[in-house]
Amino acid sequence: MSSMMQVSLVQLGYDDDESVVARTSRVADLIRSVCDASPPGDPHLVVLPELWGPTGFGYRSWASRAEAVDGPTASAMSALAASCGIWLHAGSIVEQLDSPGVQGRSLANTSLFFGPTGERLTLYRKIHRFGFGSGEPKLMEAGSALSSVTLPGGYQAALSTCYDLRFPELYRLQLDAGASAFIVPAAWPLPRVSAWTLLGQARAIENQCFLIACNTAGTHAGVVMGGHSQVVSPRGEVLASAGVDEEVVSVVIDLDEVARTREAFPVLADRRL
Repeated sequence: MSSMMQVSLVQLGYDDDESVVARTSRVADLIRSVCDASPPGDPHLVVLPELWGPTGFGYRSWASRAEAVDGPTASAMSALAASCGIWLHAGSIVEQLDSPGVQGRSLANTSLFFGPTGERLTLYRKIHRFGFGSGEPKLMEAGSALSSVTLPGGYQAALSTCYDLRFPELYRLQLDAGASAFIVPAAWPLPRVSAWTLLGQARAIENQCFLIACNTAGTHAGVVMGGHSQVVSPRGEVLASAGVDEEVVSVVIDLDEVARTREAFPVLADRRL
């Protein structure tokens, strides 16, 4: 099986005036357009940003916009993946948990990943919650489990979300679990966007993995989002990147490049910790 894969990052822009229903419909139209314009052949991975439906910083509306992992967003994204025949990282939702977790929270920031027949292959609950005691830490349970998906050819892609990018030990664990790629949806603000791009490149080069990172555009809850979605090679080379506005970035990657990079520069073999 070919090691080539098309990757499309849907850097969605939105504001507080657009309804979740309207945004979901617009996302579906965007992805269909991307798929219609893509050359046939290689498997196609499409990635959406973090919390694109309930918004990344609209904390006050999270409870009212929470849904189950088989709720309306999941149903819409499952159908979309199946109709387009794509591998779809559907960004994340505010999940309404069946019961409060160990920290007493009833919500979680949960990513959903669908295969090309529409089946949900995995989910990931964000481990590192952003907000320094407010926002996510106050309202959401922290995830505790690694999550990955097997892409065509047997390559492992590990899932993380936004603020997770600041914690390199998570990516070492994913590396040791067999990851060849990291998929990172985000709602990362403009004032700190230089950290977003730098940390993404660091996670790729230090682990010799692909970094596939999709951020948000637009302004919501008074926060200007940073954009600059990017695909980074195992050598740290930026293969494709976006600006600050709504944009779809597409590139074809060769997942065998991971093995070639590690063989040519076997730095990981010298790890002592």
